[in-house]
Amino acid sequence: MIERIHSGGEFEAKIGYCRAVVAGGFVHVAGTVGQGETVTEQCQSALNTISAALEKAGSDLSKVVRVNYYLEDRAEFEPCWPLLSAAFGDNPPAATMIECGLIDPKFRIEIEVTALA
Repeated sequence: MIERIHSGGEFEAKIGYCRAVVAGGFVHVAGTVGQGETVTEQCQSALNTISAALEKAGSDLSKVVRVNYYLEDRAEFEPCWPLLSAAFGDNPPAATMIECGLIDPKFRIEIEVTALA
């Protein structure tokens, strides 16, 4: 069985995706950007959105097994570390950070996770 979780964001229908998909015992959360002016504000906002999607799927951040971070500038990753450490606490997932172009230059970080359902 596959369950699709929509956040109601305007781009889901335009692009053809949903915030999360529950399948095969996992919750796959789409790449998520956040609101705010700074990378840390955007990081926290993205984590909040991801946490809400996981909750709708019956999961939470403690069940995240894989996380991918995408940043426009790798130098902006270090200021996010305290937020990420606080979010995952005693349950750190396997992680990858990639420096790349994001969909809009106003976004500084995008976060994608896979968690146990």
